[in-house]
Amino acid sequence: MKLVTWNVQWCRGVDGVVDPARIVAEARRLADFDVLCLQEIADNYPDPRLAGSDGSDQFSRLAQLLPGFTAVPGVAVDQPGDDGRRRRFGNMILSRLPVRQVYRHLLPYPCDPGVPGMPRIAIEAVIAAGTAEADHIRVITTHLEYYSAKQRMAQVDALRAIYAEGHAYARDAQVTMTDGGPFQTFVRPRATVITGDCNFEPDSREHRRMLAPFADGTPALVDAWSALHPGEAHPPTFKIYEKKRPDEPELHCDFIFIGEELRARLRGIRVDVETQAADHQPVILTLA
Repeated sequence: MKLVTWNVQWCRGVDGVVDPARIVAEARRLADFDVLCLQEIADNYPDPRLAGSDGSDQFSRLAQLLPGFTAVPGVAVDQPGDDGRRRRFGNMILSRLPVRQVYRHLLPYPCDPGVPGMPRIAIEAVIAAGTAEADHIRVITTHLEYYSAKQRMAQVDALRAIYAEGHAYARDAQVTMTDGGPFQTFVRPRATVITGDCNFEPDSREHRRMLAPFADGTPALVDAWSALHPGEAHPPTFKIYEKKRPDEPELHCDFIFIGEELRARLRGIRVDVETQAADHQPVILTLA
């Protein structure tokens, strides 16, 4: 299974052009991906609300550009628009592999007086990466708070709780309802990928917290880059080409974390540092 995760800045390139088709073309150039996780997808935010945007529904457009893929949108920001349409902003998972249960987890948004922020969401899709249930994988993508350290740490703790809760269901593995109604039970797999723009660095408190052990015996999360490249610094994923000032440092804030069950299936992880189709760089994961 090949997975690409990318904060696409409402499909806006370093050249200022907003073009969802270019995002899909670049992602296809990078990998024959099975799963595409995108952050910062917009609907009805025309310029100047989002620079260069014509206000199109990018959730719908990206789904159209990938026929045969299941599109799983996750709206975090939902606001009134001037034209009667809602304004929406969030994340998206697109999968050409079968998608079973989908979960949408709103992340904590504790008040941090005077600090800008926005609601955040984590989307979880159970991907059938093989014919057997043992091959299924939970794919969770998110975009954590940029400005507020208080909110970002609360969101890290929430991601850990989401991972641990799903793992508990996987260990229980009981089917309680099979009637096809909303109480229908789908067994959740233990194998988990958590990915996205985390807005923290590899040496941060938040990163250490993501990898901390669990009191209930849930296996700790693993940084996929460090697992495959021990001792090697994370490549930059932000502020390479688009900087507010020339001396602004490069950042390393787009991660892929995995549950311990996937460590043996890791085959590759790389960052494409060349594309300028967005302000972040995509990360490509390969699993056996």
